[in-house]
Amino acid sequence: MVGSQLRFAAAAVLFLGLGGCASTQYSADLTGPVTAGGEIKTPSHPMECVEFARAHSGISLRGDASDWWDEAAGKFARGTDPKQGSVLVLTGYAGAHRAHLAVVREIISPREIRVDHSNWLNDGAVYLGDPVVDVSPENNWSEVRVYNQRSAAWGRQTYLVQGFIGPGKTPKDLRLAEAD
Repeated sequence: MVGSQLRFAAAAVLFLGLGGCASTQYSADLTGPVTAGGEIKTPSHPMECVEFARAHSGISLRGDASDWWDEAAGKFARGTDPKQGSVLVLTGYAGAHRAHLAVVREIISPREIRVDHSNWLNDGAVYLGDPVVDVSPENNWSEVRVYNQRSAAWGRQTYLVQGFIGPGKTPKDLRLAEAD
């Protein structure tokens, strides 16, 4: 009886160890505090995310945040990976037809970035150096979680990512390819 329990325990340890080796997925620690938190600033007037993104990214698009992805086609580079200075477009934020924009300040790792954005909690405040982590099953930046600086904890909500706009203009040959 004791021998079979020992064999079972050894097999369980081996199985768990092999399962860890087989996984190539990034696993962010969302349980502990963030070591490099950002700061919150209160502007003289409440600032929407579109106004902030336009002013701090050099991407001069107009319209609602939910329109930016389509409006950027042929005008600005678009992609699925964050680049410093690009604009993160969260889709389905606070409703099916709403979006949110944030400017990528820094790449921390392949699965973690810091962003600057405003009106995140519908308070008109500016959030600088806010941590964002990729939690998508495919590690492709299609789903993220955002750190809540006010509560000093990771937010519970997972947000869908439409993509990253910029930085910079779309090269002429890429614009022609998109038009085809």
